[in-house]
Amino acid sequence: MTKVVATAAIPRGNRRKGPRTGWLAPTGLILLSLIPILAGAARLGELTGGAVATPQNARFLDSPVPVVTHIVSVTVFSLLGAFQFVPALRRRGWHRIVGGILIPAGLITALSGMWMTVFYPHPPGDGVLLSVLRLVFGAAMAASVGLGIRGIVRRDFLRHGAWMTRAYAIGVGAGTQALLLIPESIFFGPAAELPRAVAMGAAWVVNLAVAEYVIRRRSEKLASTHRMSG
Repeated sequence: MTKVVATAAIPRGNRRKGPRTGWLAPTGLILLSLIPILAGAARLGELTGGAVATPQNARFLDSPVPVVTHIVSVTVFSLLGAFQFVPALRRRGWHRIVGGILIPAGLITALSGMWMTVFYPHPPGDGVLLSVLRLVFGAAMAASVGLGIRGIVRRDFLRHGAWMTRAYAIGVGAGTQALLLIPESIFFGPAAELPRAVAMGAAWVVNLAVAEYVIRRRSEKLASTHRMSG
């Protein structure tokens, strides 16, 4: 969803490599998203199957609409967004069509996540620090989508891609969090508030660091292409 300008300027010799290697990134992103997506599917089954209330799910059973909205929107955003990194699909018009779905899905993901943070009771293990982090990164995701919209309106495709990449990195943070929370739970237990908050915050930071690396590489590749064509 992010290389509109750069793709058009790549020489034919380099384009031929796309179909062979262009699916590595989306495959990795889909695999990263599988754990939270499956957890979300299990949660939906729980909400529709008459589950018994526990400290972990009581807030969802009492008010299911926000969590259902969040699960559906983040699933769409994570899965469809991964395919935006395939150059071959972008050249076939996929980017623009799916972008019309991803932008509202990203905004709904961020805003519903913030709503749940503010209005849902906190389960064991979720402290004030984690709530603050969720609000900060949720606001950052919403702002990134907004700046991505601004970029596309101004036909600044490179800036649009950079901001949407950042939004996607935050949106798939749950996948990285699932990986980091495994060792955190082993060492500190599932209800340790500070280690849990640190692990989840670190996951967002890691994703954004990778996003910045991708953005920088993209800019360098575009600059190199322009020099070669000039």
